[in-house]
Amino acid sequence: MQEKDLIYEIKGSIAWITINRTAQRNAISEQAIELFLNALEQAKKDDQVRVVCITGSGDTAFCSGADLGASMGKNAESDQSVFQKYADLLFTLSTFPKPTVAKINGYCLAGGTGFMLASDIVIARNDTKFGTPEVNVGLFPMMIGALIFRNVPRKKAMEMILLGNKLSAEQALEMGMLTRIVPYEQLDEHVDQVLNQLSEKSPIGMKIGKQAFIDAEQKPLKEAIDFLSRKLVDVASTEDAVEGITAFLEKRPPAFKGK
Repeated sequence: MQEKDLIYEIKGSIAWITINRTAQRNAISEQAIELFLNALEQAKKDDQVRVVCITGSGDTAFCSGADLGASMGKNAESDQSVFQKYADLLFTLSTFPKPTVAKINGYCLAGGTGFMLASDIVIARNDTKFGTPEVNVGLFPMMIGALIFRNVPRKKAMEMILLGNKLSAEQALEMGMLTRIVPYEQLDEHVDQVLNQLSEKSPIGMKIGKQAFIDAEQKPLKEAIDFLSRKLVDVASTEDAVEGITAFLEKRPPAFKGK
């Protein structure tokens, strides 16, 4: 699938979702949000897809946030519709059953921060800039706040949100927003390595595991531990788990089938 604002393509067992608005620094449009949701739904249903990688076109920006040149602020009803779609996208990405990787190839600001924080693994160039500059134009990073506070200590988060300053990749890594930073010329290599590793894991094991962690996050400690013990039984009962243990004992790579 290739549309004006977003590109969706399958490469082997990896689904690539690319925000395709280079001239607008990959600012997210309403059409791009809808296409993003559609792409995730396709990747979810496609048994060939084992991992999803999200990035932006070009080498200047991953995503610079919402398209402020659109009609934002002129119609409250229209705004609410777009904001809800973006909220739906953040939730869908945050709870996606397959591993997700954000490849940060340039500026990652405002709403782009939401996509990054909603992903499981975030690999960024060491020259990229991050932040939530909404306050500088009279707005506030509302929906992504739910994800910021799940990744960043409160005081650091509030400083970023209230000052609206851009952060270096090193600062973002220190705050817990990123998984790793790599030199400009090594981004492709590192991302491909991680994607290939993920694609070799058990799809069913990761699906059960990811959902279990999402469900356990809101439970009290004892309840969460007991719940996860039951989910381990579910994982151990899969054909992939039997194959994985057998392969380990036989000193060979496992052949996972997602069952």
